[in-house]
Amino acid sequence: MRAAILAVSLLALGATGCMEVEQTASPQKSGKYQGKPDTRPWDNAPLAYGDASWKQGDRTSWENQIRTRNLAQHEYKRVQ
Repeated sequence: MRAAILAVSLLALGATGCMEVEQTASPQKSGKYQGKPDTRPWDNAPLAYGDASWKQGDRTSWENQIRTRNLAQHEYKRVQ
């Protein structure tokens, strides 16, 4: 009797591992990105409180501004 109960319980526990359900945010559109599409960073407007040395939509001026900002964050330059 004990062996039969043990066998049935082991079989039930073993079967529960096979019943994993696929987890998606929305089952209607599974596998597709549902968020807001990203824009290119240079297409955004410059911050009102930051350095407005770049123009909206101009990639080269945006890259130059990022390069300049990165140089200012160098620790050796800040200490001297």
